[in-house]
Amino acid sequence: MNKIIECVPNFSEGRDIKKIEQIAEVFRSKEGVKLLDYSADKDHNRMVVTAVGEPTAMYHTLIEAIGLAVKLIDLRTHQGQHPRMGAVDVVPFIPIKNVTMEEAIALSKDLARVVWEKFSLPVFLYEKSASAPHRENLAAIRKGEFEGLKEKMQQSEWHPDFGTNAPHESAGAVVIGARMPLVAYNVNLNTNNIEIADAIAKKVRFVGGGLRFCKAIGVELKERNIVQVSMNLTDYTKTAIYRAHEMVRMEARRYGVGVVGAEVIGMIPMQALVDSAVYYLGIEDFSANQILENRLME
Repeated sequence: MNKIIECVPNFSEGRDIKKIEQIAEVFRSKEGVKLLDYSADKDHNRMVVTAVGEPTAMYHTLIEAIGLAVKLIDLRTHQGQHPRMGAVDVVPFIPIKNVTMEEAIALSKDLARVVWEKFSLPVFLYEKSASAPHRENLAAIRKGEFEGLKEKMQQSEWHPDFGTNAPHESAGAVVIGARMPLVAYNVNLNTNNIEIADAIAKKVRFVGGGLRFCKAIGVELKERNIVQVSMNLTDYTKTAIYRAHEMVRMEARRYGVGVVGAEVIGMIPMQALVDSAVYYLGIEDFSANQILENRLME
């Protein structure tokens, strides 16, 4: 039986088309790996790649892609709205078919070791691969970003899992781990006031008393002169897209602000969209078996 693992590496480059295409080409050109999607955002200054493949092929592809990013991206001159601590900011492994979470964890740790040995890039393990509970949350590891990384890594609780207690001079550090699928979902607001987006994000995210499987930050979209609430839904089966969307809309009302659109970053499980369609259309007793394409694939 074929084994399939998904990987969604995030690179801190969303503006230089040449660099973006160089990184994407690594995933395009490898046997045993399929590039499903890649997107780059100038405001976030970030690139998100979604690829699936056989675990060993994915492993070797990532080594090449990480090495290229370390060469191309210099965080000393990098600016963007999205928090980041590394040229390759985060590399999550998601088991898809005939791959256990334990296998994904083992792969993430092996990659982490090689990344340090080959590129002198310190690595933090997160989510299911985390070496301690306080390291499970990506936001906690990334707090302070690249600019605060050198000082943070001197603290005993924030020594890297692989590497010395100092960041790579230009590439910072990378976070690698295994996790369940998440949905990257952003809601755009008809205001350019970042304080409003920040306030809404604090209410929506779990650590602020909001939705259990929601992480959120406020982001400026300067080219469009608006702001957005940028969210990661870490378990869409328990915190649905429509629930997060409506909570943002509800919190925005207190500021006299409306929702003008939304976006999905990267790939998304079909069921996540079906759940939202069922909610907004008020469809009763709907089953995914009623979707034509699902039946054709049986």
